[in-house]
Parts: sequence; C-alpha cells; structure tokens
Amino acid sequence: MSPVKSFGERIADALVEDGLLTTQQVEELLEQQKREGTRFIKLVVEKSHVSEQDLTVSMGRVLNVPPINLARLSIAPEVADLLPREILQNHKVLPVSRLENKLFLAMADPLNVLAVDDVKRITKLEVSTLIASEKAIMDKLNNQDAAKGGRMEDIILDAQKRNDEEEIETVKETTEDVNLDQLAAAGEEAPVIKLANIILVQAIKDRASDIHIEPFEKGLRLRYRIDGVLADATPPPKTMQLALASRFKIMSSLDIAERRLPQDGRMRVKVGGKDFDLRVSVMPTVHGEKIVLRVLDKSNLSASLDKLGLDPETFRQFKIAVDAPHGLILVTGPTGSGKTTTLYSALNELNNPIFNIVTVEDPVEFQIPGINQVPVKKEIGLTFANALRSILRQDPDIIMIGEIRDTETAEIAIEAALTGHQVLSTMHCNDAAGAIARLDDMGIAPFLISSSVILSCAQRLMRRICSHCKEPVTYPQQMYEDLNIEASQFDDVTLYRGRGCDRCKNSGYVGRLAIIEAMTASDEIRKLIISRTNSRELSKVAISQGMKTLRMAALSRARDGVSTLEQVLLLTSGH
Repeated sequence: MSPVKSFGERIADALVEDGLLTTQQVEELLEQQKREGTRFIKLVVEKSHVSEQDLTVSMGRVLNVPPINLARLSIAPEVADLLPREILQNHKVLPVSRLENKLFLAMADPLNVLAVDDVKRITKLEVSTLIASEKAIMDKLNNQDAAKGGRMEDIILDAQKRNDEEEIETVKETTEDVNLDQLAAAGEEAPVIKLANIILVQAIKDRASDIHIEPFEKGLRLRYRIDGVLADATPPPKTMQLALASRFKIMSSLDIAERRLPQDGRMRVKVGGKDFDLRVSVMPTVHGEKIVLRVLDKSNLSASLDKLGLDPETFRQFKIAVDAPHGLILVTGPTGSGKTTTLYSALNELNNPIFNIVTVEDPVEFQIPGINQVPVKKEIGLTFANALRSILRQDPDIIMIGEIRDTETAEIAIEAALTGHQVLSTMHCNDAAGAIARLDDMGIAPFLISSSVILSCAQRLMRRICSHCKEPVTYPQQMYEDLNIEASQFDDVTLYRGRGCDRCKNSGYVGRLAIIEAMTASDEIRKLIISRTNSRELSKVAISQGMKTLRMAALSRARDGVSTLEQVLLLTSGH
C-alpha cells in the first residue's frame, strides 16, 4: 500500500501533469521544502516557475474546487457589502455572487474551514467555494475600495451601523467653548468622532503600542507599531486632517488653536469596559501636524518579577538586588526595550504599606495605587535633579528615577543609594557593563560607583513565535556564521519559526518577551570598577561569574522554541 501523499506533493503531481513543471524541478523544490520547512506553493511562486493564475487552476483541480478569474469580473455592490472589510482582508476571501440562499465565495485557501464558518455565521447563507490567487483577491478588494472613493470613508459609514460594543468612551474631556471656533466645531462632528474612535479601537485590537498619523502633501498616512514594528493601516482621507487633529487635541486637553508649536497631552479612554491611557504628542510639519499616540496598557505590567519570564539565574540575581535594603539598580537599553516596564514590575513587587515609594518620571506612564509619582516639568524648573532633592526630604525608602541623563541626577541618585535608600533607574547604554562606563564618563568617582551600584542590567524585547502557525525550520550554515556560533550546539534541538497566518497578520510573531543581561556587583567587579577597568574586561569577569549575556539569553529563547534565530541576529548583532 503506497503512502498517502501530502497536499504539496499532490499539487506537484498536478503541475507536472499540466506541463507547468518538470519532474526535476519538482524534486528540487520538494527537497528545498524539506530542508527549509517552507510551503511548497510558496516556493513555486517565489521561484517564478509558474504564474499564480496557472497555479490556482492546478490547485483547484486537486481540491476539486472551480477556479475563478477575478480580473474582469464585475461584483454587485449588494454582494460586495455582505462581509466587513476586516473579514475579507484577514481570510483572503471575496464574495462573488449570490443565488437565493447560496453565496459563491472566492478563496485563496479553500481548505480554511474557519473562514467558511465565519462567512456562514455573518451572512446566514450557504457557501459554495471557488479558488483564486491571494494577489487577485487583494487587487480586487483594493479596486473596490478605490471605486468607493477611499477606504476610510467606507469605514466611517460602516462604523455608524456598528453596535455600542465597539464604541469607545472618553473618560475625561475638556469643556472648550467651541461655538466660535471652527476647528473645535469640526472636531465635534459625528464623522470625525467616529473616525477617531475607529483608529483607537483598531490600535487596541491589534495590540499596538503606538499610533502614527502623518500628513503629506496629497494624503495622510496611518501606521501602528505592533510588537516593535511599524505597519501601514488604512489611512484617513486628507480632507479630514484638520478635524481629526482637532478631535485628538480636544480629547487630550490640548490647545486646538495652536498649530505652530509641539504639544504633549494625555487622554484616557474606555474600550470594552477596560481603561487605556494614551500619551499624545503633536508636532508641526510642512504639511500639517503629525500626531503620535502611545497606548499605555496597564495589563502589560507584571504583578511581580517572576512573571517577567526571566531565566532562573537572572531572576535570582534580580530578586536579590530588589530585596536589598539599599543600593542602585540600573536597567539599560535603547528606547522601547521595556526598561520602564521592568522597573514597574520591581515596584509592584516592593509595593507595601511599610515602604514610602516615590518616583520621578518624564512623563508618568502608568499610575500605580500606593506609589507617589512625580512628573518632570522642565518648563517650570521641575527637573529630575530638582525633584530628587525634594523627594529626599520626603523620607523615602524606595526611589525610582525615570532616567539618569546628566551628572547632577547621577550624583543625587548615588548619594541617595549610599545614604540607605533603594534607587532604581534606567540609562541608555548597550550592555550591563556600559552603564558603569557611562557613570564614569559623567564624572562620578569610581569608588562612589563601586559602593552604590548593586546590579546593572541590559534589556531587549524579543518577538515571540506565533503559536498558531509555528513550524520547524532548518537554517542554512550562513545564519550560524553570521551569529558567530557553532551549528553543532543545535544538533539535538528543533528550531522553529512562524509561517505567517491571519492571527499574526502574516508576520509569524505575536507578542514579545524580555531578555535581560544582569551583572551583579561582586567584590571582584567592585575592585575592577575602582581601577577603571574597561567595560569589555568587566563583562568577561561577569561572564566567568555566571552572567548570561544578551546573546546567551536570546539563543536560549531560540533553543526553547519561543523565538527565532533571526531575532537573535537582529537584537544581538553587536554583542
């Protein structure tokens, strides 16, 4: 009895029968599929052996699903509007025609039963599937959008029909006198309110950390930063630029009449009964005001250090430092590497009525009950240094400094650590040992650094493989050479990657995890600090004492099947 052939092998046979591929080409592609773990169909398209239309016809024959050419097909508006744009885009489907109780549906993947179930549930119709290429479906969708005069107008009309469950509630909004101000009036019109709501709701649904609304000469650009990567979204129409800017200014208590100077504000919205804080930044450009909104989701904060997902040894070092009665803990890394979130997790661990905990931040990102949080206001002279001086007169036990940026702040932080306070802060450095060198560069005496710093960390955020499309992968030798590691250390390990699916928007990743390099100030490290040993030598000694570098921590995550070697290379190429 012959073994059952895989779907890829059946497609390969069909392509040979149709004269589109030779037997040798098929053997080479199947060998590459086994070696790289890539889908056979994707390889065929990438190698340009077969056109997408011809491939669709052969796939239809194998699956016994009729192919359809969408290029010249005219779809009735009442049929095109049967399904929301989001469903069409996510599932790569397109309603083609309707005959009484039956809907004919073009699909890029007719085997996607979840898509068929969603369409049945929404339309309450029986579904008859047809097959078309993904490119043909997306091209047809974009053409339909263009015919409607732009996507966002259609979304606005659709939003007016939606239920209240997708509405957002502004918790606090200014009471401007808008009667005499045309901009404010435009910002209060129903379509603009709906448009602003849609942008915010979509960002929260997609787990975006930032929303970018950028003006250009002939249009607007809307982008969401998801898991650290910016991605384009359906842009609002250029005609609504001023009204949309006014709406976000009203929501965040900013001056809607001021369009020449940068402004910073804050708003709180409620989506699905859950509160979200948003930090708003408005900056004038040559074509209007660019708006960036930072979404601050308190649910991202870990209730304690053990929820950060650190490896056992790094967690042990971090826990010892946090539980110490006094000293300076530094967390370093580039912007957006999760430093502040890690410090907040440490504060949550320490948050106890027996401690007086005070923070000074620029700005206060998350408001935590039981902790006194001071926002920096440079325009009135409330700097990090000035705020710290006042805090030290408030009988604090634990102090968190948003960032050590200058010598004055560093001096006060170290003085506080030496006088019996626990101090937590962030710095912009590449690695744990670099923080020591940075303090030295600021003019802090080495003996003060060695006496005050108890733990220095470097942190990055590593993208997590999507669990729904996770598949084994074999990397070429070049990848190991780029990482400067031996491929043999992965001989008994299965490495994974995300193939890309609807749930991860074809990125292969969902969410991020922290990788941390923690250097404890041991007696030997303190001696080296006093003798002004360079950061490279400090790192070598720390590694010999058990420190896991960022590279080691990242490779460990790839070995565990949580992330990929591409992420290791991206995050630790300089380490």
